Amino acid sequence: MIGAADQGRGVLFTAFEPSGDDHASIVIAELRRRHPDLPIYAWGGPKMERAGATIIERTGDDAVMGMPGLKKIREHKRMNQRIASWMREYPVAVHVPVDSPAANFPICKIAKRQGIRVVHLVAPQLWAWGAWRIGKLRRRTDMVLCLLPFEENWFRDRDLEARFIGHPLFDAPLDLSALDAAASDLPSGSPRLALLPGSRPGEIAKNFPILLAAFRSLLASHPGASGVVAATTPEVAQRLRDMAAQHGGWPDGLDVRAGATDVIARWCDLALVVSGTVTLQLAKQAKPMVVFYKSSPIAYTLIARWVIETEFLTLPNLIAGREIVPEFVPHFGDERDIVAAADRLLRSPQLADRQRNELQSISAQFLGRSAGAAAADAIEQVMSRPARPSAA
Repeated sequence: MIGAADQGRGVLFTAFEPSGDDHASIVIAELRRRHPDLPIYAWGGPKMERAGATIIERTGDDAVMGMPGLKKIREHKRMNQRIASWMREYPVAVHVPVDSPAANFPICKIAKRQGIRVVHLVAPQLWAWGAWRIGKLRRRTDMVLCLLPFEENWFRDRDLEARFIGHPLFDAPLDLSALDAAASDLPSGSPRLALLPGSRPGEIAKNFPILLAAFRSLLASHPGASGVVAATTPEVAQRLRDMAAQHGGWPDGLDVRAGATDVIARWCDLALVVSGTVTLQLAKQAKPMVVFYKSSPIAYTLIARWVIETEFLTLPNLIAGREIVPEFVPHFGDERDIVAAADRLLRSPQLADRQRNELQSISAQFLGRSAGAAAADAIEQVMSRPARPSAA
């Protein structure tokens, strides 16, 4: 329940990436269902708006991965000033930062200084890198909501209140009959290869040329193969076609569909995936995959290799605590290692079946949970607590 003192106050969500728009929209929809009159505001995207949030500013259309450039840093500083001004005019009870810790941490500081409680939706991945920021997080949050099973204990062991809520991708069961019907429109052929190039413009630019080369190589060794690229939007689909024109043209036997990742996953025999949340979307359907992420060797040598604190970076491997899917993260080379790993899975049904079984075990850890409902419970709980300003 929401405390009487907060009945007229609202909740502010801040999300800066398409994945954040996805995660937040589920929680917003649940809060709106429970509290039709609760003011819900957002710096966010279209899904958050459709779920019932009042969008103050649209974000996420030009999200970046990794270290932001000077222009992006200046944009966020100006945005933070606008958010601080807005918070003074429209005091809210709770701020819900969604992922994107680099963008959200300064906003959490603003919120805490104004006595606004903070509930992190999607735990910052301090267990992977940047564990020294734990003190900053402790000062700038009231509760951390974890999407991955191992995160709750990691944060609790470091004196942060944390709760494993499950993952929104697993909230609703898949309608397999509907997916089969939609997949009937996709290309025939065998093997069927899904190419998933990511959602951010920067990661698409780095990784899609490797996916194109990998598909051409696999088509040469498996002449009956067909492929489908999973684009997040029609605009991204057109961008991919434009990119292909600069890298040898669009290959024969390759299609592209927008907003149909679950359908493409249902259709495929194997997925070639740019590392990200989509690996869990594939795990939900127990689809064999090869995962990679092209990185700069200079940046990795100078920075990343000194701060990364986990053996794996691909989500299924992180959850399992061992390599269950071939992982090339970071990846510095061309398509050859990716093609070799894919070819082994295509030529060994036993190897592919072993990965499917491992992925089913991963999915089982999320069953019986509703991330949207659990997050709404947590936000209600924190709203009922007295607010205390913090130096943050």
